[in-house]
Amino acid sequence: MAAQTAIAATQTQDPAQADSAQPAPDLAALKTRQQAAWSSGNYAIVGSTLQIVGEELCEALDLKAGSKVLDVAAGNGMASLAAARRWCDVTSTDYVPALLERGQARAAAEGMQIEFREADAESLPFDNGSFDTVLSTFGVMFTPNQDRAAAELMRVCKPKGQIGLANWTPEGFIGQVFKTLGKYLPPPAGTKSPALWGTRARLTEMFDVDARSIRAESRLFKFRYRSPAHFLDVFKTYYGPVLKAFAALEPAKQEELHNDLHALIVRMNRSGDSTMVVPSEYLEVVITKQ
Repeated sequence: MAAQTAIAATQTQDPAQADSAQPAPDLAALKTRQQAAWSSGNYAIVGSTLQIVGEELCEALDLKAGSKVLDVAAGNGMASLAAARRWCDVTSTDYVPALLERGQARAAAEGMQIEFREADAESLPFDNGSFDTVLSTFGVMFTPNQDRAAAELMRVCKPKGQIGLANWTPEGFIGQVFKTLGKYLPPPAGTKSPALWGTRARLTEMFDVDARSIRAESRLFKFRYRSPAHFLDVFKTYYGPVLKAFAALEPAKQEELHNDLHALIVRMNRSGDSTMVVPSEYLEVVITKQ
């Protein structure tokens, strides 16, 4: 049951089904199980393929050399590296130490100067207004306490500074992957869907009070793999939420889930051959603080 809850805590249910009357979940316990899920496998294998998203987000932010940049829930540092390539003063944080180590290895290999620190996105160990720009790519959206995480991003950002986010949308491919997982392991009652971060309405709820402006543009990242089977093998082996989902199911249900995910990939595949090229929608968000 613990394994089921760990993966369910990261899943994307249909945001329209959120029920405010549900009892309040134990967010601290959810975070602990969620951290275990993200610590399993090796997210760096997947995160490295997403590098272009970090580069494009840094361009959307028009980062300037010398800016102080914080990357929150950085994984193995794709946005951190992108900011460092633009000669920014970068601090890269995550609550999974193994991912920080992999980010350090990447930075060392490229000769990049980046500070790596273990940190919880809901309780960042930095003073108010410490950073010119705060980033998160497919990271902070998975925090159990969304409002607290959003408030922390705003708190550590300087007045007139920027917050840059890349968040999967409910309708996109990854949103549909998590919705498929949710059919087999429903999210805990009372939790908010991570996919809400990929909606303009929820971004307005979380950030509008302290924001001078919020710009959210739909973007597509294309997952390129050798085949649908290759994608599934990689995600079942290295991507913690999918790995945990399969581990929590009986063999018959594992086969059903595999078949459902394979069918989703085939339906969305645009390669025209035996390989996999699946566009996945995300929101590229630039928030300017008051």
